[in-house]
Amino acid sequence: MELFILALAIGALWFLNIREQHQRIRLLANILGQFQVEKLMETVADGYLRALGEDDADRRGQVWNMLGQAELTLCAQVQAFVKAFDQVDAEAARFSTLPLALPFAKQLFSSSSADLRALLHIHADGIAAVVANSAGLSQKDRAFMLTAELLLLQHSCQWFCRSKATASARMMVRHRTPHAQLLASVSAQTRKAYSRLMD
Repeated sequence: MELFILALAIGALWFLNIREQHQRIRLLANILGQFQVEKLMETVADGYLRALGEDDADRRGQVWNMLGQAELTLCAQVQAFVKAFDQVDAEAARFSTLPLALPFAKQLFSSSSADLRALLHIHADGIAAVVANSAGLSQKDRAFMLTAELLLLQHSCQWFCRSKATASARMMVRHRTPHAQLLASVSAQTRKAYSRLMD
């Protein structure tokens, strides 16, 4: 009987957790789906790989030039997405910063939660700064840093939808990049603001 009650309790917690996650996934997907952010991220990332793998200097230059417009469009799309997400209710935008997903975690452990709206602004500012290249980085270094900024944005969106553990695991599977490496690879401005909000 005790095992049955325990199994029932675990099942109820699992169900509540999945329901909360699906609500956050739907919320983010409905807003993100209005923009071309994911498609442009893929275009830019593929373009970087092509440019860095090109042996001919003239062709490499052409690829970098073509990528410039894609970067600007991506930056504008990220800014528009962040502005749209700003309209989300404060309670709906909050998510748990605990490593694992637990139902009602943001209510029970309110000090271990964050507002995705604020986090998205950090990502948008970081992406814009790298695209503008105010630090005067080489094309290769700028491509590396912008890729890290974009992957950290992706990690944050997955964290919001699921959990930090899930987001980090997916980043390792898809990009072979641990969360700590992402943080070390973004700009100092992004890293400082991100750490202040998420720690």
